[in-house]
Amino acid sequence: MDNECRLQEEDLLKRIDGVKRVHKVLVGIGEEWSIGRRPDIMAAYEALGKLLNGKDYFIVTMNTDGKIFESSLDHSRIVAPCGNVHWFQCEKACTKDIWEEGEVQDGVCPHCGAPLISNTIKAEAYIEEGYLPQWTAYTKWLSGTLNRDLTVLELGVGFQLPGVIRWPFEKTVFFNKKAHMYRVHETFYQISEELRDKAEGIRSDSVEFIEKSPTIW
Repeated sequence: MDNECRLQEEDLLKRIDGVKRVHKVLVGIGEEWSIGRRPDIMAAYEALGKLLNGKDYFIVTMNTDGKIFESSLDHSRIVAPCGNVHWFQCEKACTKDIWEEGEVQDGVCPHCGAPLISNTIKAEAYIEEGYLPQWTAYTKWLSGTLNRDLTVLELGVGFQLPGVIRWPFEKTVFFNKKAHMYRVHETFYQISEELRDKAEGIRSDSVEFIEKSPTIW
């Protein structure tokens, strides 16, 4: 049977003592945090920043809206493997070059003259070089958490691309004997039997959950 938390939300918030006492925190951010769903998302990012203040953390986000990079969170501790609408690539992928917004004024590739498009997974030929340096930093950080106390906080991650956050996070928690995960999602909060004693499934809107957290913690 899935390990589903059925306590009141306030009680659940109080139970997440691990985020307060553990130094290392891995955070996954999913579609519930998309600007398309939550135009007021910046308040939630600032609340998350307060929760992570003083922690050794890393954030993996599936969102491509770039809003997380407008927050006070440390950009060197964030990786966006699905891309960013504010990064640009050649539509024809003639080069691995990535440009930031405003770098190329006429919006055409300096190499071949093709239009520049957003460097996201929606591109027909997605150029991954935009996020790979940060992915390397993330994997290095993650390797340093093995057999260390680790809190894994999965926020609003569904099944759009489970191979990016959901399944890898489960694997991390399974193999790290000192890890504990909190999966917060309005619909997909369930925990597998293998992680029954190492994870909490919290049925809640993850954005609202984090926005409430500073007032309780």
